[in-house]
Amino acid sequence: MRHGRTEWNAAGRFQGQSDVELDEAGRAQARALGASLKHDVFDVIASSDLVRARETATAIAGRALHADELDPAWREMAFGGWEGLTWPEILERFPQTAAERPSNVPRFGTPPGGESFDEVCARVATALRELLERVPAGGKALVVTHAGVLHALLRVALGSAESEALRVRFVPAGVTRFEFGPNGARLLALNEALSEGGAA
Repeated sequence: MRHGRTEWNAAGRFQGQSDVELDEAGRAQARALGASLKHDVFDVIASSDLVRARETATAIAGRALHADELDPAWREMAFGGWEGLTWPEILERFPQTAAERPSNVPRFGTPPGGESFDEVCARVATALRELLERVPAGGKALVVTHAGVLHALLRVALGSAESEALRVRFVPAGVTRFEFGPNGARLLALNEALSEGGAA
């Protein structure tokens, strides 16, 4: 799932690997996620080590995370010189940037001083493989991460054509569910937002 909202999310600023904490709305989202998932038993928990993901995962787990549950491989895509900027500011300062819609991560190109989407996909593929090796047969894992990484996860799990056809914009605190088996991955839910009643 994606972490809860931050002030930079609300302002439309690219966060990347800048360590921005949840805002009050984001903390409320994290608490609501914890309540909605209280009956789920997770055999493995993995979270980006950035504070906004860590806060979200802690609220869901109902406890402080162990050091081995924090994994920088699940960090957001590094946006380099774009971090802290809005999309109009990026287009103004870096006119060579393709004018794709800001949620179309696979077609961004490489931000100056940042990662390419292919590089993010490579680290996510490794992180996913290592995660699945730790989950027992029939078990369940929780991963708290970021929008760019979720785009990469879709590509790794489903392939380029299917993942890009989804054209999804991941919302803060959105829940995406996969089932992994001998025949590959199956997408069970995509970007489910919390309802007013608190269920995802």
